[in-house]
Amino acid sequence: MKTLTVDHRSLTHYLGALLLACVSFLLSPLLRAQASAPADVPRTRYLFSYFIDEKDGLHLAWSDDGLKWQAFMEGSREKIFLKPAVGEDKLMRDPCILLGPDKVFRLVWTDSWHDQTIGCASSKDLLHWSEQQALPVMKHEPTTRNTWAPEAHYDQARNQYLIFWSSTIPGRFPDTEHTAEDDLNHRIYLTTTTDFTNYTPTALFFDPKFCAIDATLLPFHNKFYMIFKNETLKPEPAKNLYLASSDSMTGPYTNITGPIPTQPAHWLEGPTAIEINGKVILYYDCYQDGYFGACESSDMRTWTDITPRLSLPKGIRHGTVIAVPASVISSLITALANPAPAPANP
Repeated sequence: MKTLTVDHRSLTHYLGALLLACVSFLLSPLLRAQASAPADVPRTRYLFSYFIDEKDGLHLAWSDDGLKWQAFMEGSREKIFLKPAVGEDKLMRDPCILLGPDKVFRLVWTDSWHDQTIGCASSKDLLHWSEQQALPVMKHEPTTRNTWAPEAHYDQARNQYLIFWSSTIPGRFPDTEHTAEDDLNHRIYLTTTTDFTNYTPTALFFDPKFCAIDATLLPFHNKFYMIFKNETLKPEPAKNLYLASSDSMTGPYTNITGPIPTQPAHWLEGPTAIEINGKVILYYDCYQDGYFGACESSDMRTWTDITPRLSLPKGIRHGTVIAVPASVISSLITALANPAPAPANP
């Protein structure tokens, strides 16, 4: 009778290979699903910060394609994410939102009609906000009549944030005095910061040689573009959008061109722009007619009206569009669908 000899090392190797094959077979559907997920689930979505009534607060909407926008709701009403509490008038107009490299959202906004401050606050999740600040960006010029439509952008090349806005300093630009409403004569001013605690002295950022407001910045094709409103009213109304460009976010901005061929051609304000799939979408507030328009371009020279394809919340006014990780939108949707219970009364 023969004795069966077992090679334990061979048996162990065989059983290990068999186990690995079984596990691979069982997991293969899951692995295939995970591999196909990026094609079905967007990694980037888009966030629109805006206002409706100047005293109600911050509104937000989201989109997958930059065309169809849905407001974040709280029950049957739009969610107010932050109520204004600073500034002479305690307004929240023209809210501009930024997601920094530290994954913190910063918000700046117009806090008053005729003061020398802008509102500022920060948040990690858009639901819980820091204490609001009124930044005294024009207090050093005591005759300054206004500080409107601030924007904040991160300058990666210099590891700093740019904050800029429109102001009128009486007598500063005599060649264009008396060309806009109420004798306002705006130019674009700038401060920078690395920490939103310490700020550089305010400086003139951009002077196109006419009254200009509502500047915004867009990096595109290795250039930085400033899109802004020509606020001239007299002798003929402009009220349209212009472009300037620079090799650096901090400028100088030159090569002024315009007006951009928008529909309508006049009485626009509050431009905001973003690149999506190789094309720039430029949004603007048609404030006299009560709606938002948009046009798109692949070269910043030729523009096509896409307003009929646009769907935005009713009553939306001047704001800012940014790209955010899809998880930001998903987290907000989940949080608003499952609100935390109110604390019990003691």
